[in-house]
Amino acid sequence: MTSLRFKAVEAASKKRPLEVAVPSERPSEYYAKYVFNQEKMFKYLPLSTYTKLREAIDEGTPLTMEVANEVADGMKRWAIENGVTHCTHWFQPLTEGTAEKHDAFVEHDRKGGMIENFSGKELIQQEPDASSFPNGGIRSTFEARGYSAWDPSSPVFIIGDTLMIPTVFISYTGEALDYKAPLKKALAALDKAATAVAQYFYPNVTKVTANLGWEQEYFLVDEDLYGARPDLMLTGRTLMGHDSAKNQQMNDHYFGAIPERVAEFMKDLEIQALELGIPCKTRHNEVAPNQFELAPIFEECSLAVDHNMLLMSLMRKIAKKHGFHCLLHEKPFAGINGSGKHNNWSLTTDTGTLLHGPGKTPEDNLRFAVFIVESLMAVYKHNGLLKASIISASNAHRLGANEAPPAIISAFLGRQITEILRKIEESTTEELFNIEGRHGIKLDIPQIPEIMVDNTDRNRTSPFAFTGNRFEFRAVGSSANCAAAMIVLNTAMAEALTLFKQRVDALIEGGQSIIGAVLDVLREDIKACKPIVFEGNGYSDEWKEEANRRGLDCETSVPLIIDRYLLPSSIKMFEDMNVMHKNELEARDEIKWETYQKRIQIESRVLGDLCMNHIIPVATKYQTVLVDNVQKIQSAFSTEDAKRLTSYNIDLIEKINVHTNTIAEQADKMVEARKQANLIENIREKAIAYHDNIVPYLEEIRRHIDKLELIVEDEMWTLPKYRELLFIR
Repeated sequence: MTSLRFKAVEAASKKRPLEVAVPSERPSEYYAKYVFNQEKMFKYLPLSTYTKLREAIDEGTPLTMEVANEVADGMKRWAIENGVTHCTHWFQPLTEGTAEKHDAFVEHDRKGGMIENFSGKELIQQEPDASSFPNGGIRSTFEARGYSAWDPSSPVFIIGDTLMIPTVFISYTGEALDYKAPLKKALAALDKAATAVAQYFYPNVTKVTANLGWEQEYFLVDEDLYGARPDLMLTGRTLMGHDSAKNQQMNDHYFGAIPERVAEFMKDLEIQALELGIPCKTRHNEVAPNQFELAPIFEECSLAVDHNMLLMSLMRKIAKKHGFHCLLHEKPFAGINGSGKHNNWSLTTDTGTLLHGPGKTPEDNLRFAVFIVESLMAVYKHNGLLKASIISASNAHRLGANEAPPAIISAFLGRQITEILRKIEESTTEELFNIEGRHGIKLDIPQIPEIMVDNTDRNRTSPFAFTGNRFEFRAVGSSANCAAAMIVLNTAMAEALTLFKQRVDALIEGGQSIIGAVLDVLREDIKACKPIVFEGNGYSDEWKEEANRRGLDCETSVPLIIDRYLLPSSIKMFEDMNVMHKNELEARDEIKWETYQKRIQIESRVLGDLCMNHIIPVATKYQTVLVDNVQKIQSAFSTEDAKRLTSYNIDLIEKINVHTNTIAEQADKMVEARKQANLIENIREKAIAYHDNIVPYLEEIRRHIDKLELIVEDEMWTLPKYRELLFIR
């Protein structure tokens, strides 16, 4: 047992939990320790500077260079006290990751020495090389200039010896080259539209904020076993591997006792996350073995996105420290649950009203119905675009399988909310209504208290489900930047509310009361958005047929789904809401097609390499052992006895021959299909060719490899198996 696989298994079995040093303070005392939050601003900035910075954060007013210099000086003093020597603009390019370029706090003192220096200019902007990041053709490769610009609404923080400054990233000609710039524009559009509608009910509302609470699912595998699987290392998922005899079928991992090694990792992660101001709240085992989840308290949407990107980076780094590798791929293992990042989304006013929550008065409940229905209108009108916002080569493996929602966007409301909307639709008066809140259920069990039941159930097959006071967008993938989905959802909501207000105002100008006008438009929209509401099983074949009849987007090809960004309705929405222009949308589609094509190309190359250098040689070696055994038996026994004694091994030899020949033939055809696809110049057509002509080979080749895994002697198989990867020792 000297193969890399068995060495990895042995190393993994000897690992013990790495004990984490827990701070002596309570979490509330070290929370945001490394964040330049409001408390630090007040301490390190002059009062007038602090006031102007808060105005910029709260009201969006611009900062003068004089104020920026004073802010930079205060940040520098705080940072140096914490051992910081460098600063960087931290941004989110269209790579699904983050980027940073570090500059030291040093300048010549003109006396032959150096001084620590950090100016307002350095705080406000930096100049990364824009042509080296994905830009979809907005910039030529010889036109390299781009700018990162400070986002004061997201607090500066410290990682190691570096001051991290959250920024947007734009091209020299002003187009967004990141996720944050259009997200902030989408949130501004939503604020404007939602505030105007909220003022029908609450005239003192001046601001509406979109909130986001993400639920980050992930897998942990032992670092040694990960290192023995080239497919995991290079693609993030296993391109082969037969089911483990035991995986999640017993439902014993979900919410089970957290393994000790994992608990120490979680503890370490939470401490460092809390120090960076990420409000971690929930941790637990997920459904699949080795799958876990972390969720924070809700935050303002843009900050929540920043925190999720930062957390994913922390997860990878801290996992290595504990001897794990953190897998954020949506479907690293076939046959068991994949990983999502459920985006819980809601709207709140500056007066404290949760717009997606029922109220205490009939007027409150009318407001609640308006914001629920306009959310449905946004999702209905742009259901294909919402699907495009969450689709990727990796998430396509997850959607519609093992408890993930299907690749058809629909919304779930529950019986009570559905009934309320029906009553509004059918009514002909201005009569308002009450909504039943949580109610108790008395259990006939001694010593068990009454439990409170919400006004809506959960539907795990719904991609967009109402869960009592928010919508849960369940289709977002675990490795994705939440901003992609949030840009579309918030922009679509801004458009829906804008159109709602235009129609209501027209009726009011015609002499109707506010309540009457709101109800009339609301009834129209309840009728219009009915096709998006589905309360049943999203996995069923009947639903796919029904969704098609309803006119919902049922496309499953990733490259074709990406087209939805360039639908006339999508372009109009983004441009009308001042979020993105057509050329920016075209650029993002170019990047998405190219990313898809490259991911499939890498998977194809890795699989081909493993076939020729691992699978076929190992299977052939075992086949040779079997042939040798058959020959020895035939020489030692009579023909009749030899035939009887060798029949099983001969059958295995023939099976191995069929599988290895098929793998070799299919791998050759896959290479040829790849060569043909690579000749296509148009990136959209190339992505389609990879989807249609190469992806099928990945599945067919895998099927034969997995059959061989069951045949070949265990000690000869060189790659760690699912039973070894999926259970932490």
